[in-house]
Amino acid sequence: MALVTAEMEVTEVIQETHDVKTLKIEWPAGADYQFKTGQFITVYLPADPKTKRAYSLSSCELDRGFYDITVKKMGNFGTRLNEVVKQNDKLMVISPTGKFLLPDDPKKDLILIAGGSGVTPFRGFVRYCNVKRPETRITILYSVRVPEDIIFKDEFEKLAAKNPNFLFKVTCTRATPEHGYSGTWDGHRGRINSDWIREQIRSLSDSVFYACGPTELVVSTEKLVVEEMGIPKAQMRAEKWG
Repeated sequence: MALVTAEMEVTEVIQETHDVKTLKIEWPAGADYQFKTGQFITVYLPADPKTKRAYSLSSCELDRGFYDITVKKMGNFGTRLNEVVKQNDKLMVISPTGKFLLPDDPKKDLILIAGGSGVTPFRGFVRYCNVKRPETRITILYSVRVPEDIIFKDEFEKLAAKNPNFLFKVTCTRATPEHGYSGTWDGHRGRINSDWIREQIRSLSDSVFYACGPTELVVSTEKLVVEEMGIPKAQMRAEKWG
């Protein structure tokens, strides 16, 4: 299907963390776009058509009439989008594409490994499965520096409370006095490792592993899963954000 470009209005800007915002982008009147959960859109400012960036959708295909993208203040374009775009502003949007999708079999267990804003497409996964695939077991292993960096914390915790098949687990890499952190964190600490991943596996052959986030995290996760743990590469899906 050919990609379509359309001007859309930002109808809501939600502050998720100190440096992350979600933009709700309304479809044009009468539009009924068809896409798949986990895909991405490409956006650019109307006044600057040469500068474009792809963002994974943090909404899912059941969310009709709008797209959500969640933007970290990072890099020239990401910082610009995060700081400059306000409610009622316009964005040019190229329709969704991409292959970072849910498996066809709803009985497969999903182990979703994310760092920083890499958790954004997994919000769409959880939203979709909560309605359409409640039998799918989903575990998010999410690495952030400190608790204040956790994106979608309230939403994920509420969904986990309602759905026993959804587990939301966070590790903080810098939530210690040694790193200058003065807050409180009683949860998991340190980088995601193979032992923590193994703890989530019920049936190896019936699990699909996803990694999304900065290139360094995704590459290290692929090594953990495929090389160190010996899991077939066909059971691993990755989305790198340079």
